[in-house]
Amino acid sequence: MDYRQGRVTTLHDLTGTTPDAPVEESAVVVPIAGDSHAAVTPAHIFETLATVDPGEVIVPLRAPRAVATSFREWLADFDLSTTVLWCDSPAIADLLAAEGLDGTTGKGRDVWLGVGVAADRADYVAVHDADATTYSAAHVPRLLAPLADDYGFVKGYYARVEDGRLYGRLARLFVAPLLRALSERSDHPLVDYLSAFRYPLAGEFAFTADAARQVRAQRAWGLEIGVLGEAYRTVGVERSAQVDLGVHEHDHRPVRGDTGLSSMSEQVGAALFRALEEAGVETAYETLASDYRDAGDRLVEQYATEAAFNGLEFDPDAEREQVRAYESGIGPPGEDTRLPAWTDSSLSPSAVVDAARVPDVSQRNG
Repeated sequence: MDYRQGRVTTLHDLTGTTPDAPVEESAVVVPIAGDSHAAVTPAHIFETLATVDPGEVIVPLRAPRAVATSFREWLADFDLSTTVLWCDSPAIADLLAAEGLDGTTGKGRDVWLGVGVAADRADYVAVHDADATTYSAAHVPRLLAPLADDYGFVKGYYARVEDGRLYGRLARLFVAPLLRALSERSDHPLVDYLSAFRYPLAGEFAFTADAARQVRAQRAWGLEIGVLGEAYRTVGVERSAQVDLGVHEHDHRPVRGDTGLSSMSEQVGAALFRALEEAGVETAYETLASDYRDAGDRLVEQYATEAAFNGLEFDPDAEREQVRAYESGIGPPGEDTRLPAWTDSSLSPSAVVDAARVPDVSQRNG
């Protein structure tokens, strides 16, 4: 059995066992965003976390004031040590502006704030999304366990199958063929490293606190692929691992639109190409798009075989259409707007906590 893929240690779920892990010495960061109370209250996530009982749960919350207030009250019913960071707080915006860190808001900024607080309070930091309906109590221990065995970074991977169909479209139809096209052009170890991860866009990952403080963060949707580039830079191949988290069912996005997958591909592509550029990988963008399309079409054929093998529905024409929709993500990365490593910032995690406090109901808007 192959336990190392591209020299990155790959740990499989062979027995359904939950491994021993430094849960009590860890903080779990769970970013949440939504415009209504129902959209930000995934009860099954926090009920499960209560059974895991990590040292602390940090929730970077992007929501209107009234929703943030109701969320904080709702969260108090769970038997967990929690800190809510209201990422839309005007005081947070002012604090970041004073540090020269104002700019685009988004998931990446939220996670960066949460990681800074978490790494200040715990020895290990795990991050995971809150939109998985298949969340398991084994997920956090699985992410954390290798960190106690001298690894510095751990990434989760899983299958995306739902309603009798393959999902994980941006990973399958943009990142996978793009990395395949790049690997045919370059033998740079970073390309090999990125290609080793079975689900590079998974929002589930963990660092030692020391490593987490060294990570620069994309502000929005490029976070996950950007984190892989940062892990390569700060932790290295030999201290990186990926762990099997089973099958995940997540919320789905449309392909088109401002918040659709095609728009996300542009941010993911920018994060990927910036990491490659910094590592000295030369990219001929003018011909890469054609190689990407060819690699995408070959992968669609493989996915068709996979779907047939498992009795899943599959529309190859729609898949090829998505490959072409994501082509806009191929190009120079543009301006670097990443947030700095916490080790390179004078920002205090305690100041973040103070500025991101959720207002009481009695407080007036201001």
